[in-house]
Amino acid sequence: MPWCLRVFVVSFSINSMRKPRAVVLTISDSASRGEREDLSGPAARDELEKLGCEVASMHIVPDELERIKESLVEYSRSDAIDLIVTTGGTGLSPRDVTPEATIAVIDKEVPGMAELMRLEGMKSTPRAALSRALVGVRNRTLIINLPGSVKGVRESLAAIHRVLSHALEVISGNTVRCGG
Repeated sequence: MPWCLRVFVVSFSINSMRKPRAVVLTISDSASRGEREDLSGPAARDELEKLGCEVASMHIVPDELERIKESLVEYSRSDAIDLIVTTGGTGLSPRDVTPEATIAVIDKEVPGMAELMRLEGMKSTPRAALSRALVGVRNRTLIINLPGSVKGVRESLAAIHRVLSHALEVISGNTVRCGG
């Protein structure tokens, strides 16, 4: 391919990219009933904005498998949302069903990102090993399960920040082939 054509292709790909659009879903029975303030959702929004994402909306969903699945399907239905971040519901209590809802709707799992989040969390607390958080892709949307604590949200997003933008680019098809 001639040099001038290669420059045009790369420039077009870079210029046609927009800020990734995200939705934050807080999964919590008590927050959905108004019994406690949602702190992890706003923390996720703040961290995503620092990473260059536009947070299109935030919602609180009770710890109900079908409601979580419906929300994940709804927001991953079109190309308008690149990223769905959930907070909460990743532990071991009987009502923690976020990973089950996620695995039921994703097309493919991205286990390395979830492993990075657990590894980073274990630097602060051994309880991070109890997280069942998943990361996966549905259509052209990346879905990331985060812990329900503000600290867990911040640590988890910090753990994956170096691969997040590349993952979103690859999923969207807006990336120049790398490697050989």
